[in-house]
Amino acid sequence: MDLELAELPFPLRSYGPDGNWSYADGVLTGVAGRRQDRFVPPTGESLESVSDAPRLLGAPDGDFQLIARVSVGFRGAFDAGVLYVHVGERAWAKLCLEYSPDVPTVCTVVTRGHSDDCNSFTVDGDSVWFRVSRSGRAFAFHASLDGERWTFVRLFTLGDERETGAALVGFLAQAPTGEGCTVTYDHLEFRPGWPADLRDGS
Repeated sequence: MDLELAELPFPLRSYGPDGNWSYADGVLTGVAGRRQDRFVPPTGESLESVSDAPRLLGAPDGDFQLIARVSVGFRGAFDAGVLYVHVGERAWAKLCLEYSPDVPTVCTVVTRGHSDDCNSFTVDGDSVWFRVSRSGRAFAFHASLDGERWTFVRLFTLGDERETGAALVGFLAQAPTGEGCTVTYDHLEFRPGWPADLRDGS
């Protein structure tokens, strides 16, 4: 399934399980099914045990910022709406609004062979603004409660500039322990270039 969103200068294609992706009136909606997640446990489990979750991804050119307000219909522990970066089958990252395990929390996962897992701060409610940015080989994650003032969450790389220049970026929905959840993304925005300062709130 392919989608073209008016706010984005690149098309999106679905990956993984069917996410029932739809787009209308500036709102993108995806649905995670039962026990769907994308995580490679760092505790010794086989790489082949990695599960999967619905993803809707595209390939922007050059440096950029992708912004969306993410809202999650929480039902089970670790349900999440995600902005997602994919460089390879074992090289990807998630910026999540996650029920972790019973409080909405901004979390990040960076996978280089195996996944790490980091909680940043809790959120009062079921929505938060997210921004993922790229400059050369570097990616940055930011979160905001109002879409104006941004909190720096993470700076990382997933490979060399040749690899990250071909990165896929977009959206993911997950429900690792539950029966499924619905995620919406609105106030979508794409900006060329990198934020002027990662840590000054802009």
